[in-house]
Amino acid sequence: MANESAPPARHLRVRRDRGHTVLELHGEIDIAAAAQIVPYLDRITARPGARVVIDLSGVDFFDCSGLRLLYRARGRVLGRGGELRLVCTHPLTLRILKVTGLARLLPPQPSLDAALDRPEATSGSL
Repeated sequence: MANESAPPARHLRVRRDRGHTVLELHGEIDIAAAAQIVPYLDRITARPGARVVIDLSGVDFFDCSGLRLLYRARGRVLGRGGELRLVCTHPLTLRILKVTGLARLLPPQPSLDAALDRPEATSGSL
């Protein structure tokens, strides 16, 4: 990873919005994409009190590697006193989140505005 400050544009865009760090995931989130994303995810979720939103709006495919990313982010953020919110609208991804129980722990919001504006959108406790 020669330029660690620039995330892989193909799968991840990182930006700030209303006091939160927003991680926009794009394309197919499979084992290869997850391997590229995890160093950036870890750096962002390592900060105490981090306020993070993971936006899956641009995701076309999401498998167990994506679920591992979400569980990892949730554990790291909540373990450091932060908050994690999720944006997801894709029907198949929503189904995966519901079937695995992750939707109860990390309630998906229908838009970035909804995730940023609603305090109840915050992930549940560990």
